[in-house]
Amino acid sequence: MSERRVRVRFAPSPTGGLHIGGVRTALFNYLLAKKHGGDFILRIEDTDQNRFVEGAEKYIIESLKWCGIEPNEGVGFGDGAHAPYRQSERKPMYRQYAEQLVASDHAYYAFDTEEELEKWREDMKAQGVPSPQYSAVTRQYLANSTSLSADEVKLRLERGDKYVIRFKMPRNEDVKFHDLIRGWVTFNTSQLDDKVLLKHDGMPTYHLAHVVDDTLMEISHAIRGEEWLPSAPLHVLCFRALGWEATMPQYAHLPLILKPDGNGKLSKRDGDRLGFPSFPLTWKAFNKETNQEETATGYRESGFFPDAFINFLSLIGWHPGGDKEMMDMDELISSFSLEKVHKGGAKFDYEKAKWFNQQYLKSKPNEELAAAIKDKITAAGFTLSDEKLAEYCGLMKERSTFLNDLVPIGSFLYQDVLNYDNETIKKKWKPEIKAKWDEYIAGKDLSTISPDVMMNEYIAFSGLKTGEIMPMLRVALAGVLQGPPVVDMAKFLGSKGAAERLKKSFEYFETVH
Repeated sequence: MSERRVRVRFAPSPTGGLHIGGVRTALFNYLLAKKHGGDFILRIEDTDQNRFVEGAEKYIIESLKWCGIEPNEGVGFGDGAHAPYRQSERKPMYRQYAEQLVASDHAYYAFDTEEELEKWREDMKAQGVPSPQYSAVTRQYLANSTSLSADEVKLRLERGDKYVIRFKMPRNEDVKFHDLIRGWVTFNTSQLDDKVLLKHDGMPTYHLAHVVDDTLMEISHAIRGEEWLPSAPLHVLCFRALGWEATMPQYAHLPLILKPDGNGKLSKRDGDRLGFPSFPLTWKAFNKETNQEETATGYRESGFFPDAFINFLSLIGWHPGGDKEMMDMDELISSFSLEKVHKGGAKFDYEKAKWFNQQYLKSKPNEELAAAIKDKITAAGFTLSDEKLAEYCGLMKERSTFLNDLVPIGSFLYQDVLNYDNETIKKKWKPEIKAKWDEYIAGKDLSTISPDVMMNEYIAFSGLKTGEIMPMLRVALAGVLQGPPVVDMAKFLGSKGAAERLKKSFEYFETVH
C-alpha cells in the first residue's frame, strides 16, 4: 500500500437508480478507506446534464446510508477542504486545464458540427469502415486545429464558432500502467480515438473532469468497474500531459457482476425481469432520456437486512480466503484487500443472497425482530404484547427467509386457523385421536396445568404411535404439517388456547374424514 493517505471516491452519475454493481464499487472503496484509516468521498459526476434524472442524487445518498457505507466527506455527508463535490458546481475550473492541454499540443479544438460528423461517418461506412473513429489517422480530414491553418482557427474562435476540445491521441504508442487487481496492463494508442474533453457548453466530459478532480481532491486510489478499463490509457495520458503522473491515483478495475447464467453483465433491467431485486432500495422515477417511468424493486423493500445484503455483495468477486462466509462490517474491513479481488466476472446468485438473509434473520435477537414487525402485526388487526411478539419471532424466525415473512408465515399463532391441509386429514385422521382427547381433557382445570405438560400427557395417554398422532396435532394447531414443534405452539397459545384449538380442529377433522 502506498505511503500516501488513502483517499477514495465513489463517483456515480445521477442518471437513474443505483444498481448493485455501483453499490459494490462503493463498498470496496469504503472497505479500503476504513481499513487504512483514510477518507471515503461521495462525488456526484453530473457533467452530462441531458441524462440527469430528478431524485437520483437523493436516492444514491439514501442507498449508501441504508447499506451502512456512509462517506465521511462529499455530497450529502459534509464538506471537506475540497468542496464542492458536484462536478456541475465545479464547471468553471475545468476549462483552464483543457486549454492547458491545447497549449501543450496534447489537445486541439474541433469545430465539426453534428451534421458534418454524421455525414463523415456515413461516407466512411460507405467506404468499408464499419466503426469510424475521430483519431490520429482521420483528424487531418476533419475541421479542427490540427488540420486548419492557424489563421482559420483564430478566425473561427474570434467569431464564436462552436467547438469541443479533443485529446490528441498519439498515433502509435504503448501506454502501460499497473492495475492493483489485474497487474500490468498495456494498450496501444492506434486502437484509441480522440475523445472529447470539453463540450460545446463548456462542461467537461468524464475523461477530463475525473482526472482534474482526482488530482485536486488528492485521491490515492481509483476503484471503478471493468467497463472503464478501455478508457484508462486516455486517463493515464491526461495525467501525464497535465504533469500529474506522480500523484495519479492507483487504478483498480473491478470484475463484472454477471447474469445468473454467466452470460453477460447483470444490467439494471435484469433484476425484475429475472425475479430478483437489483437495486438497494426500490427505485421509481421518470427518465426523460427514455421518456419512460422507471421502476425497480429494492432489497430493503424485499425484506433484506442491510448487513446481510452487504455481506452477500462483498463476496461477489472477492473473498479473503478460507471457508468463512458470514462476516460483519468490522470483519470485512479487517479482511479486505484489492489484491484478493478476482480478475474474472462473478455470477450473481440470488439464492445465495436469500441464504445470507436467512442466516442474519436467525441470528437477530427476538426483541429486535419484534420491534421491526410490530407495526405490520398491528396493521393486520392483531395486538400482541412486546413479550409475546418476541416469543412469536423466536418460533418463526427459523422458518423465515425475510423479515416480511415473519408476519404471514405464523398467522395461525395469533389468529384462528383459516385453512386446513385436508389431504393430510383424509389420509391420517383417526377418530380415536378425538375420543382420547375428550377423555383426557374431561374435568381438567386448565389453569393448573402448563401447555407442555398437557400436550405430553395427552400424547402418552392416547396410546398412539408418534407417526399417527403428531401429524394430526400439528395440523390441528397450525393447519398444515409445517410449523414449530407441537409443544412450542401449545406453549405460545397457552393451555386454554391450545385446548380450544384442538377441540375445534378435531371437530372439523371428523367432518372431512
